[in-house]
Amino acid sequence: MPKRVLTGLIVSDKGEKTVVVNVERKVKHPLYGKIIRRSKKYHAHDEANEFKQGETVRIEETAPISKLKTWKVVDRVNTHATPERIDLSGEEAAAAPPSA
Repeated sequence: MPKRVLTGLIVSDKGEKTVVVNVERKVKHPLYGKIIRRSKKYHAHDEANEFKQGETVRIEETAPISKLKTWKVVDRVNTHATPERIDLSGEEAAAAPPSA
């Protein structure tokens, strides 16, 4: 059986070799159909204390490390990616609809 991998935001790094990761998911309400955000906090093992509060990380399920920790931090998710700038000069500008 493959290990589960989740992505979340570190909300606390105060513990020694431990971070608390908040994982959000979206679910549809069974009756009304509204999309609702649900979140859960996981204690994850950080061997080198290299991850800090506010970073987005990927955590992986592992054998129990302590009473609360059954997850370990795998890697940091690139949060500084910016979309490429689109240049509408030349031919693309002619194909774009005129603004009114």
